[in-house]
This record gives sequence, C-alpha cells and structure tokens, in this order.
Amino acid sequence: MVENSYPQQFNDSTNQRFNIKYMNILSLKNVVKTYQDHIAVNDISFDMPEGCIFGLLGPNGAGKSSMIRIITTITQADSGTVYLNGEPLNSSHPAQIGYMPEERGLYKKMEVGDHLMYLAQLKGLPKADAKQAIDHWFEKFGIQDWWNKKVEELSKGMQQKIQFISTVIHKPKLLILDEPFSGLDPINANLIKDEIYEMKKQGISIIFSTHRMEQVEEICEHIVLINQGKNVLQGTVKDVKAQYKENKFEFKYEGELPADFNDHGNVVKETPGSVIIQLQENESSNDFLNYLLRNNVRIQSFNEILPTLNEIFIRKVGAITAPQS
Repeated sequence: MVENSYPQQFNDSTNQRFNIKYMNILSLKNVVKTYQDHIAVNDISFDMPEGCIFGLLGPNGAGKSSMIRIITTITQADSGTVYLNGEPLNSSHPAQIGYMPEERGLYKKMEVGDHLMYLAQLKGLPKADAKQAIDHWFEKFGIQDWWNKKVEELSKGMQQKIQFISTVIHKPKLLILDEPFSGLDPINANLIKDEIYEMKKQGISIIFSTHRMEQVEEICEHIVLINQGKNVLQGTVKDVKAQYKENKFEFKYEGELPADFNDHGNVVKETPGSVIIQLQENESSNDFLNYLLRNNVRIQSFNEILPTLNEIFIRKVGAITAPQS
C-alpha cells in the first residue's frame, strides 16, 4: 500500500485551540458497516486531500456504495468515524455535500425549472438565490428554453445535465460523482468534464467513482481501491503506477541489435525498428541505453512503460479474489 504523504492531524482539542486548517477534506478512520451477516465496509481508513479529484474504485459489490451512503449520512457506520473538514460527520454536513448517484433520482413528471428550484431549496438556497443559480447554469449549458419542459421529455443525456446541475447548484465543498458520464455523448461528456476541472480550480473537492479506468487515469490525482469491503490500495495516481512498474521499456532504433541483446531481459514485443523489453531486475534503464549506444545502435526514442490503472486494478482485485489453494 502506498503510504499517505499527508501529515497526521492533531487531536480535536488541539485543532480547536490553535484554529488549525485541515489539509484533508474527508477522512475515514476504521469505518465498519454490516448488513445482517455481510460486512460491506470492513475497517476502512483513508484520507482525501482538500481540493483534489479523488478516484473511488472497486469492482461491483466492493463496498463503494455503502461508503458513499455513510459519507452522505444516508446511513450510519456501525463503528469508526468519518470526518468532514476535521469535524466528525453530523447532521449539518449534508448541506456541504453534493451527490450524484449512478441511479438517477429525478421526478419525471415535474417541469425542469420547478424541479431544480425544489432541489435547490432543499439544499438551503433562498428562492431568489436558487433562481439566479439555475439561470446561470441554464445559460452556461445553452438550455434556457428547458425551464418548462417536463423531465420525461428529455433524453437520457439531457436528464444527466439536469441531474448534474441539481448536484452542484448549492456550491458544495465536497462533490461525489458516481458514473457522471453515463448516457452522455462525447461532446456533452467533455462539457461536464470541463465543469469538473473548473470546480476543482474553485477549491471544490471531488470524489469520482467509475468503472472506466481510463477516465480515472485522465481525471484523478489520488485514488483508493476497495475490494471485498477493504481498502487494498491508495495514493496518488503517479505513485501507485510507479509502485507497480515492471522495469519495462520501449525503444525505437535504426541499425542492427547486438547478438547478446536478449541476455538483458525478456523481449515482450519486437517489430522492425521497435522493441518492448522487460529488463532484468538488476539492470537500470541508463545501463541498458549505454549498452545500446556502445554497440552503435542509433536510438530514436526510449520510453518507460508504466502499467495502466486498469492493469493494476485487475492485478490487485484478481490477487485478492482468487480462490485459496
């Protein structure tokens, strides 16, 4: 497991006395949740740095939804503590959280404008502020004529936009997005993605939960991987990928390779003018590159191949879920 590089916080009394600003927007400490005989969340602890995009990953049934329900106060943990901005989670915190679940919850018979007004006021916005915020988002998304449309008249992608607006309209400190690009075409997916980046610039902390590892790799800075209710991997995307690298390199060249070339590692793939090789553990990339140059191989490019998050995901989950012999 990659160690958390953020310092441990002082105890609550120390923080209150010196008014210390917390670096973590969210912290879970030894959280457990059981449903009858099933342990959905099994002693999970992790910290989410403030102002980052944080990937919450795991296969189906891993415990992600149970954790999100606890964080949003829909349910309570059986034991352990959740902290938001350094305070134990309490009834005032849902107003600081925006949550867009994978299964959408819009009232299909309502008109879009009335629906958003209703949801904004549930989050504590006065009517005038809610109207101003809705107008802002309608103009930003170019949907000013949607106010009187019924939700059921909209396509799935259009409903997704409305769901997104309802989630962020109160400017939450913590935003939880579960499969936010589901049902969106590439243009609208990029539109939502741009808004996610913009909110991060504004200091909003974002939990991004998805099965699409390429999206996590593109968007997220930190990740936590949950499997069978346990935290099995966490850290920055950069550090996690570095932890699982395999001394694998790709180089393109001109000329002839030396006769003893294969002695330096396992050739994964070779095509004319290009080789992917996994070097021996005791050989560095610099040593291997110098070896090639000494043998008059003209190198055009030389790059390390890091594992994708999808490969790491499969490796970790597969290793844990494999049957015991």
